[in-house]
Amino acid sequence: MDAFYASVELLRYPQLKDLPVVIGGGRRAIHEALEVLRAQDLADADPTEPEPPWDEAAQRAALKRIPIDAFARLHSYTGRGVITTATYAARQFGIGSAMGLMKAAKLCPQAILLPVDFEEYRKFSRRFKSIITEIAPLMEDRGVDEVYIDFTDVPGGQREGGRVLARLIQKSIFEATGLTCSVGVAPNKLLAKMASEFNKPKGIAIVYESDLETLIWPLACRKINGIGPKADEKLKSFGIETIGQLAQRDVAWLAQTFGPKTGAWLHAASHGRDDRPVSLDSEPVSMSRETTFERDLHAVRDKAELGAVFTRLCEQVAADLQRKGYVGKTIGIKLRYDDFKSVTRDITIDHYTADAKTIRQMAGQCLKRVPLERRLRLLGVRVGALRKRADTLSSGKNQAIAPVKSGGSAMHLEAHTDQLF
Repeated sequence: MDAFYASVELLRYPQLKDLPVVIGGGRRAIHEALEVLRAQDLADADPTEPEPPWDEAAQRAALKRIPIDAFARLHSYTGRGVITTATYAARQFGIGSAMGLMKAAKLCPQAILLPVDFEEYRKFSRRFKSIITEIAPLMEDRGVDEVYIDFTDVPGGQREGGRVLARLIQKSIFEATGLTCSVGVAPNKLLAKMASEFNKPKGIAIVYESDLETLIWPLACRKINGIGPKADEKLKSFGIETIGQLAQRDVAWLAQTFGPKTGAWLHAASHGRDDRPVSLDSEPVSMSRETTFERDLHAVRDKAELGAVFTRLCEQVAADLQRKGYVGKTIGIKLRYDDFKSVTRDITIDHYTADAKTIRQMAGQCLKRVPLERRLRLLGVRVGALRKRADTLSSGKNQAIAPVKSGGSAMHLEAHTDQLF
């Protein structure tokens, strides 16, 4: 999907079309603007008529009437937040996802700042995916805004090398949601992923095996999904900057330098080889929640604030698990200190759970294993080793989802975590 979160927001705020917009702010400006519009509507209403409704539908309609000057601007932002995504108009200023809002404000101070609404994004995600499966049922879900499709056996799918089918998918999604997407068509998932980035937004790119040297090899190694910053830096230290240069390296050298498994994968990827099938079983392996603080917090001096945040994150993860019908056994934490160094710790318990109190207690145990002298910039909680709750129940392991009871060791753990946060 093209700039998915931002595109969803522009459906609510069409007056912001073609303007630089970033997602990641607070809701105060929107609430204040709606209050002004509500007051104006009441003032303009006929006093002899019933008061006009101000329900969810009325407020959603009012969003389209908010004057552009009423929206929050990036130049007035202060804090530690990061950008979730940005419109293409904002990206032209060098703004991108995961960039700090304060840094982005220097690049484009006039950009409009909107709040994040994950529930709305999930709703549109479900809609566009249901449209795709009606056309091409073999779909692999890759998150809120991305899928893989195996269209080998879709009737007429091979016309013009897949271009006709790609156009149909784009047209169907746009007509049903107002959103646009870009499609990459290729013999395998590796190349299709890369191709999907070629002509954004609203693009279609088709890559054949014969296009490897002309279309793929000139690209930077980072364009291969799976090569991260550290691997890219190591490749560059050997003078390898493009995929073509990587393809010229002997597989034995790659295996010796990066390890047998990674070396073999790098060699295969640089030659456009990928035998992974489109997987219809896209169960999540973990669920997590994290937050970046507006200011760095200390485990002792900001104990009350950190404790409240820690508890809220645990409750949010538990709610996510319960809403989606999962339970997990591995509970972990993530900390990022004021020097930007991060640590993670986890613990595996002997039963499956989606209970907020249990998650809080076990995550607290993980805190015992990390240094807390430095101030904290970020705090996160994660639950992994997931299973469907229904599967756990059907296997006769009802006790597996029972929360930790009060008393005994559980009380001791709770007391200990209270000492930390």
